[in-house]
Amino acid sequence: QVQLVESGGGLVQAGGSLRLSCATSGSIFSLNAQGWYRQAPGKQREMVARITRGGSTTYLDSVKGRFTISRDNDKKTVYLQMSSLKPEDTAVYYCNVKGYNFDRAFYEVWGQGTQVTVSS
Repeated sequence: QVQLVESGGGLVQAGGSLRLSCATSGSIFSLNAQGWYRQAPGKQREMVARITRGGSTTYLDSVKGRFTISRDNDKKTVYLQMSSLKPEDTAVYYCNVKGYNFDRAFYEVWGQGTQVTVSS
């Protein structure tokens, strides 16, 4: 079993900053990819940022230059630093991790989601 615990969401004014955290625990042999997705009301879930095992990062075009994904391998935690937030960044943000457990079985797990609300 692999579990995720997210934290760090909240209400912030436009132009402000927030940092999301996602800690992974359980039967983890490897973390192959960690990422953040978001879903606004009435919209599809979209990938915001992703980091691979090798450290390659990918960002949604609209957040490039404002958001930064990073990780602490020892803590098995991935972070999303969000700056210059805009009202259109308002959404529920979900952590997603993929990898292999000690039985060499592939896993993909989603976090419970954390609300980010940006007021204008």
